[in-house]
Parts: sequence; C-alpha cells; structure tokens
Amino acid sequence: MVTLVLAYAVAAIVVPWALRRHRLLMACAAAVLPAATAVWAVAHAGGGVLTEQVSWAADLGLVIDFRLDALSVVMLLLIGGVGAVALCYAGSYLERSEALMVGTLVAFAGAMTGLVLADNLLVLYVFWELTTLASFILIGTTNPERAEDRRAATQALLTTTAFGLVMLAGFVLLGQTGGTYRISELVADPPGGAAAEVGLVLVLLGAFAKSAQMPLHAWLPAAMVAPSPVSAYLHAAAMVKAGIYLVARLSPAFAETALWRPTVVCVGMVSLLAGGVIALRKDDLKALLAYGTISQLGFLMVLVGHGTRTAALAGLALLLAHGLFKAPLFLAAGVVEHEAGTRNARELSGMWRRLPVTAVASAAAVASMIGLPPFLGFVAKEAAFEAFAHGGWDAVVLAGVVAGSALTTAYGVRFLHAAFSGDADGARAAEPWGMTVPLAVPASAGFILGFLYGPLQTMIAPYADSLGGEAGYKLALWHGFGLPLGLSALAIGAGVVAYLLFGRSYAAEKPFAWRGPDGQGGYYGVARGILVGAHAVTKRMQVGSLPVYLGVIGATVLVVPGTALVMGTFGEKSPDLAGYVLHAWDDPVQSVLGAVVIACGLAAMLTRRRLTAALVMAGVGYAIGGLFVAQGAPDLALTHLVVETLLLITLVLVMRRLPEYFPPRRRKLSAKVATGLISGGLGAFLASFLVVASLSRTDKPAGPGYAELAEEEGTDNIVNMILVETRALDTLGEITVVAVASMGVISLVLSGRRRPRPVSEDPGAGEPGGKLGEGGRSWLATSGRPALGGAPMVPAAAAARLLGPAILVFSLYLLIAGHGRPGGGFVAGLVAAMAYVLRYLPGGRRELEAAMPVRPGVLLGSGLGLAVATGAAGWAMGGFPDGDFLKSEYLKFALPLLGDIKLSTSLFFDLGVYLLVLGLVLTILSTLGASLDKSALQEHPDEDDPAGEASGGPAEGARP
Repeated sequence: MVTLVLAYAVAAIVVPWALRRHRLLMACAAAVLPAATAVWAVAHAGGGVLTEQVSWAADLGLVIDFRLDALSVVMLLLIGGVGAVALCYAGSYLERSEALMVGTLVAFAGAMTGLVLADNLLVLYVFWELTTLASFILIGTTNPERAEDRRAATQALLTTTAFGLVMLAGFVLLGQTGGTYRISELVADPPGGAAAEVGLVLVLLGAFAKSAQMPLHAWLPAAMVAPSPVSAYLHAAAMVKAGIYLVARLSPAFAETALWRPTVVCVGMVSLLAGGVIALRKDDLKALLAYGTISQLGFLMVLVGHGTRTAALAGLALLLAHGLFKAPLFLAAGVVEHEAGTRNARELSGMWRRLPVTAVASAAAVASMIGLPPFLGFVAKEAAFEAFAHGGWDAVVLAGVVAGSALTTAYGVRFLHAAFSGDADGARAAEPWGMTVPLAVPASAGFILGFLYGPLQTMIAPYADSLGGEAGYKLALWHGFGLPLGLSALAIGAGVVAYLLFGRSYAAEKPFAWRGPDGQGGYYGVARGILVGAHAVTKRMQVGSLPVYLGVIGATVLVVPGTALVMGTFGEKSPDLAGYVLHAWDDPVQSVLGAVVIACGLAAMLTRRRLTAALVMAGVGYAIGGLFVAQGAPDLALTHLVVETLLLITLVLVMRRLPEYFPPRRRKLSAKVATGLISGGLGAFLASFLVVASLSRTDKPAGPGYAELAEEEGTDNIVNMILVETRALDTLGEITVVAVASMGVISLVLSGRRRPRPVSEDPGAGEPGGKLGEGGRSWLATSGRPALGGAPMVPAAAAARLLGPAILVFSLYLLIAGHGRPGGGFVAGLVAAMAYVLRYLPGGRRELEAAMPVRPGVLLGSGLGLAVATGAAGWAMGGFPDGDFLKSEYLKFALPLLGDIKLSTSLFFDLGVYLLVLGLVLTILSTLGASLDKSALQEHPDEDDPAGEASGGPAEGARP
C-alpha cells in the first residue's frame, strides 16, 4: 500500500516530464496507475483486512499505518476508475499539452489513495490537505490570468483548509482522549466524555466543509471555473467524497452518541433539499451539476451518518453510483461546451443531433441519478427508502429523502433538456470520440453494475455488518411490490411534475454569479470581516519595530516557560542539588573565550557603526566556536565557524544598502529599563535552564548508545553517522526544505527581473585588462564590479584565484573524511562555497558566474536527486517498507598506487548534501549579488557599467 502511494508520487513527475510533447499519450499513460489501483482494489474485495505499517520513529510513536477494508475498496474503485477516465478524457479535452494539470491529477489520485488507506488520524490529515492543495492548483493554474479563476481557487483553499485545521483539532482531542491515533483502534474502542464530543463536532465541521455541505458549500459552485475533467474527478467523484468517507469511517463508533446522528442527518437533509431547489433554477450546465452534487452529497451524508446497516448498504452503493453518473455528466457538459463554445442553456440548441452518443450516455447517467431500473442508482435508492421505512423519526427523514429524490429527477431532466434539446443549427459535427468514449465508460458501468448487485453486496457487506443490526436486507434489482418501489415511482412522478412547473423556463440571469443568494455573499462577508479584523490587530501589534517584536517574544518566554522553570526548580519535584558542585570552567581557556563573548557583546551594544557591530557580533560567534572546540566537539565547531563566516559576509553585503551609522537613540528611560530587564531575564533563564536540565537527568545519556552503534557501523564520526545513516530520512526532509527555501530566495529577490545575458555575451566579459590590470593582464575572468564597491584590488583577486582551488580540494577531503573524522557533506559544502565567495568579493556577480561550473539550480536538483536515489536504494535492497532508508554497504576495491579503497554507500548521500548546500550558497550569492549590483550601478552609473544594467539593460538579474 505504501508502495502504491509512492508510485503515484513518481508517476506524477515522470509521466508528464517524459511525455509532455505527446498530449494524448501522456494522459493515457498517466491513467494506467489509477486503473491498476481500481483493479487491485477489486481483486482484494471480500478478502479480509490488509494492514501495513512503516516505522518512522517508533520510540516517539511516529508510525505510518495503512489499512485496506471494504470501505477503502469502494473508495479506491471510485478513485481509480473515475481517475483513469478523467485522465483519458483530459488528453483530448485540453487544447495544448498541460503537463502540470496531468501531473497534478495523478498526484491528487495518489493523495486520495493515501487518504482512504490511512489508519492514522494524523496521516489522514496530511493526505487530506494534499488533496486541497491539488484542488487549488487545478482550479487556479488553468487560466491564471483570469481573476475569476484565482478567486475560485483561493476560496476553495481557504474554506477547506480553515475547516481542515478545525478538523485537526478534533483529531487531537479524539486521539488524546482515546489514547491512540489509530483509526481502527478508536472505532473498536471509541472514547467518551466531553472532550471527545467536542472533538467529534470539530471533525464533522471539517467533513462538512470538504463535502460542500450547507452553509459551507459556496466554494464548490465557484470551483466550476476549472476544466471539466477536474470538475468531474475532484469536485464530483473523489475529493468531495473525502468528507463522506470520513463520516462513514467513524459512524460505526460514534453513530449512537447524542450529537452524531442528529447533526449529520440535519445538515445532510438541508443540503439535499436546498441544493436540489437551487439546481432546478440554474442555466449554466456546470452550475446546475454543482448544486446537484451538493444535493447528492447531502443524501450520502444522511445515509452514511445514520449509523444503521441498511443505510450503510445504501450509502456505499450510492457512493459508487454517484461517481459513475455525476462524473460523465460533468464530462458531457465539457463536450457540449467544447463543441458549442458555451454551456449556457439559453444559447444551446439541437446538440443531441450533433452529439448523439454523448446525449445517449448522458441520458443513461441521468437515468441512474434519478433511480430508474436497472441502473445502480435504482438499487441504491431502493435500499435508502428501505432504511428509513420503519416509522418514528425515520419517517421524517424518509419524507425528506423522497422530496430530495423528486428534486433530483427534476434537475436531471432539466440538464438533458438544457444540454441536448431543440432544433439543430448548422451541419452535424463529428463526434469527439476522444472525449465521448471516456464519458460513456462510467455511464455504461452504472448500467452494468445494476445487474451485478450480488458481487456489490459481497464487497460492501463487511462494512455494513460492522454497524450491527439485522442482516436481512440485501441489495437487489427486485424486492417485489412494496413501499420502497412505490416511493420510487412517487419521487419520479413528482420530479417530472416539478420539472414541468419550474424547470422548463430559463431566467434572464448570468450563467454564474459570484455574489448572490447561493452562499457567495456569505463567504465574501466573512472574508472581509477577517481582513478588517486582521488589519485592526496588526495596526496595533505590527508596529514595524524589531526591538518591540524581540521584546514581546522575550517577555513571553520569561512569563510562560520561565514561570514553569521557577516552579519546577523550587517546587515539590525540584532537582536534588546535593552532591553537585558548580565550577566556573573545565579548562582555563573557557574563561578567556567567555570573556571574549562578553566583551564583544558589550561592544556591539555600545558601537554606533553598523559594520563595527557586525564584526564584533561575529567575534561572539567565533568565540562560541572556540568553546565548542574546548568541549571536544570539532564537527560542531567547524560547521559553526564556516556558517559564521558566511553570515558575516552576507551581512556586510546587505549593509551596503543601509546607512553607515545607527540612528540616534531617543528611547525613553522606561524603554531602556524594560530592555535591560528582559535581556537580563533571558540570560538568567537560559543559564538556569541549562543547569537545571543537566541536573535533572533521570535516564542514561544517549551518547554511549550512539558510540556503540558507531562502532558497529565502523565509523568514528558519530555526528555524521547520525545525520547520514541512522536519521537519513530526517536529513532528507531537511535538505528538501533547504532546496525549497532556495527557490523562495530566487522568487523574492529576482521577482519581476529579466534574465541576464550569458557572461560570454556581455561586453568586456573575459577580456584581459579591464580596469584592473596594467598592460592587458587581470587576475579576474571578467571586468565585473566588486561586491563591496570601489575598484577591485589585485591582491584580493590574486588571492581568490590562488586559494579557491585549494579550498575546493579541502572541501573534498572533508566530504570523504567525514565518515571517520570531522567533516561531512554539510560542512564540506559550506567550505566549497567559501571558494566561490572569494571569487565573488573582488569581482562581483560576473566573476562568480564565470567561476561557477553549472547553474546553482543544477547543483540543487542533482544533490537532492542523488540523496533520494541513494536512500531509496536501501528500500530497494531490503524490500519496502521493511528495508531501511539508506542501507549502508561498503564497496572495497584496489587501485594502482592507491592500494585498497573502502567506500561506504552513505558517502553518495553525503555527496548529495554537499552539492545541495553548495547550490544553496551560490543561489543566495548570485541573487543577492544581482540586487546589490543593480543598486550600486544606479547610484554610480559611470563607474563600471559594461553591460548597461543601470540603463535597464538585459543583465538585470542573476541567472538562478
């Protein structure tokens, strides 16, 4: 199961990239994996429960659980089957190759697969939000220049994400009260109490928003700006079913609680009736289907939330039937719009003659939707009527279900009339078979499955039986004459009458409006209120003063954890200090370094010059690095010193844009006193915390255990072993964040800038002489402007040329030696970056670009790819998920002159980290250098402007 989810992640990237020039082939190839998922789910139907577990950090309870049961099988059949159809349809529907859309659809299918297989609330939440992200991308990136599309994508994102966070809070309450986050265990032994009930309400709010239940429905009609395959897959068949699935998953445990059944049934009933009424008055085909979807989702919510066996049978049968009739209707609306250029009912006429196959397939889908035999929709609706045909309060629910079914008939007929009725205008066009065949497949499946109610019963029964109750009712096409059959006939007859009375006319209104009585006004009102409130708060809190922000943070630390520290230190459970003697230092050098830290800190506080403050603060950092050395942590010290140097250089570069002196201090005495108290309090808090933490140890130190593990692994560098071998998966996550952050740096710094010409095309690039040398000789490769301003000095340029190769060689030594000595990929990458910093300082961005072997983006991508490939090889050798990520193996071979060589496979992972860190620093230097160079040239346009940047030439930005 985990392999299946990962296969979707790989396919989402590889298939669009490999086949992006072949639109139809790309879409059909992407459909293979969802289709295989549906086949795999059917193969496991009725075969019991499958479980799988991936241990991430078992000691911390971080375990990824997956579980396949009857409910998951039904959802996977829907996700895989409709997903394959929608992808094949997209290959012909899209006007051009949309690799992003196809890749995102595949990624969405993988997220939905993970969601329905997850047996852990937190894992389910992760996949839940991934589906939201995919919906946002698919809605907003099709026509990103259209404001309507951007608004719709934002509305869907804000609504579902906000209530997703509410749902997460409910998950936490349920997990904490139940003592576990495993869903199967919570269902088997549901928690009780007020906290659990509050958690249930929060979970239901998230489910209602995701499944567009009123009044949280407005995002779904707005999302109809997305292309038809997106609407058919996400907003009809799959994503909107996530809330239905969550309610169905938890119903066996919580249906009998006081809040569950009344809440779910009432919300579902309102959505069923109100959605049907609004759909009956819509002229836009997709808007009509959108409100019809809200109505049907309300019906499903009533069935799966009722908590009885027959209602569960009906709910899962209708869940499958809904995807098989609503998806082809959305696809049919796309075909009509594609061929006619509109989906407005007032502008359509005679499409049944132009698109006869599409019309027949749509009629079959509508027949299943309104419940005509022998379609699957009829089987499901008969079961639904039977579930509530027992008197009492169920009679009220039954009346609402019959009324909702009548409305379904009315707007179903209205859709057929709006899309295909009337006289044909113009010659008959060729049927677009690339779109018609995919939509005919699910419509036909709804007809075929109506006869296969026996296998369907076998598939669904294990879930329905978990709800208890009598096991007498079974799905069937014919149960004889009785109340359900009579109610079916009544609903269809009443629906036809409602259509004749209210559904044949088309009001003179826009096909789709953002504001109005259909929920959009409420959404915009809430959004405006939040923005006004946020502005009122930030106007008082975000005053634009960094000292104020730091003061608030420091005061919060003193009040919250500081109070806890004092209470813990002097309370009943205070640490026993007897036998402990505090002493000032372990080695006299520590006192000297401590004095340097104090002196540099005071100097930074008293100086008026920004550059001086930066230098003395760097002195604090270097002295702390010396303390690491004195404490026997050379790896940490080496990394700290290199990072401190890079930060100092970056800070000095940025200070070119700032005044030389700090502004005069005009703070009041009270502000100075508050600053002193907070600063002194923070120092005392940190010192006290470290002392108390060291004296409060109850367990054995972890260091000796790592030392034993390092001896087993044959390494002497314990820090590098932890980062690269025992916690490689965590390191991979961290370097992925680094790669994403570098992309953010490029976006922020170079936003709106044009790409520069290559260095070789710049006037004067590579020419000897320039402004540096006399007699036509220069130590620089280009005649670029120095990073720190002024004329480049020959000694600095010469030092850069001479020291650069030596530093690079030293970085390679640190990389290779990191397995047994101080070093490793991270610090080696930083040291290698120092070589390019030396090239950048005397020659600026041009010199840096001339020295770089490849673009920083190539280093980032290759480093991340190498790390992933090296780690995944461990899974491949050990069998996923049982194998370890990054399984260390040793490669031994003999070379002439060098003798026997022994290399660990973890070295290649470290090499990926090395390349990524180097790429990150080069990215920051090149982008920051572009901004600084442009600013300097604007201030001094006559000093050095060989490429014309100051006049807006093409070299305004650094290549990323």
